[in-house]
Amino acid sequence: MARFSVTYWLGAAEATEALQRAGDVALEQTVEIPRDIVPAGYVEDEILGRVEDVRPASDGRGGFFADISYSDDDVGGDFLQLLNVVFGNSALKTETRVEAMTLTEAIGAICPGPQYGNAGLRQRTGQSSGPILMSAIKPVGLSTRELADLAHQFALGGMDMIKDDHGLANQDTSPFPERLKACVEAVGEANRKSGHNAIYVPNITGPANQVLDNAFEAQEAGAGAVMLAPALVGLDVARRLSADPSFTLPIVSHPTFGGANIITPTTGFSHGFYFGLLSRLMGVDAVVYPNFGGRFGFSKVECRSIADHCSMPFGSLKPILPAPGGGMKLESVPAMREVYGNDVIYLVGGALLREKSDLPGACRRLIEAVRP
Repeated sequence: MARFSVTYWLGAAEATEALQRAGDVALEQTVEIPRDIVPAGYVEDEILGRVEDVRPASDGRGGFFADISYSDDDVGGDFLQLLNVVFGNSALKTETRVEAMTLTEAIGAICPGPQYGNAGLRQRTGQSSGPILMSAIKPVGLSTRELADLAHQFALGGMDMIKDDHGLANQDTSPFPERLKACVEAVGEANRKSGHNAIYVPNITGPANQVLDNAFEAQEAGAGAVMLAPALVGLDVARRLSADPSFTLPIVSHPTFGGANIITPTTGFSHGFYFGLLSRLMGVDAVVYPNFGGRFGFSKVECRSIADHCSMPFGSLKPILPAPGGGMKLESVPAMREVYGNDVIYLVGGALLREKSDLPGACRRLIEAVRP
């Protein structure tokens, strides 16, 4: 059987310790029994993880990188089992972090990846080049009429994507079906006035028995894409939607509840893997994450790594668009342009809403700064 590999960072002091720890990860992620009682033959030769390489880490953290390969048979054609093999029990260990992975044809079959990606989102929004502009309607507590009015003004101002805030769910002040209908109509009306092609992106995150229904309800209502929070709804939901030929909307992911997966440099996942490669495996078309210089503390290097992993060759999976946000202002644009170039979605919310007296005008000033 073909084998894929996962690169781990291990916080070991010397090569001998790193090699021992890599062997422990290979056992833990597959057979989960002591090495001396691994059955000979198929289990030992095929199922057991193999330590392929151990080398000093090259990024200044110290420690070591270890490449461990796993058989496609470990996965059994199951996306969640793939994730279980990649990190499973070892995610409970300190000084152990997933950095990268490779793909096989079998993984490609269960993870066809994004339906749209960069090129498809550009076609949907009519922005063939340059950054795409996105904003969010908020806060929670506003009525459906007030939220729809914000969506209308954003669309009049020329924003390409207008999404729900991730906190908008099915609250009494703006129930999901009511908000969906009102915002689709508000954005459509603005498009007819302006000739623009803005799309509304509802938040479909919800209980397990509702999230897929929300997705198809959004499609039927005329939404242009959907947004979900994988760390809340489960990592297989986006993959299931993107692989379903009857579901035809792009998917935007939101990072809420996912911070513990990446926030420390010695546990969890690298920023590039979690927001870039894993998002593409899940079939996400655009990924929201905190930008450097905002209110969450991501570094410029970490953000650049996310953007790189959104577009780097990764089997046959399409490149996707990074959507940095979180406290962005007009003054942030020059630094963002330098880091991200044109293949990016600028997500600006509160800074625009601050200018409620002329929200369309604020949007136009942002567009002029982003697309000089």
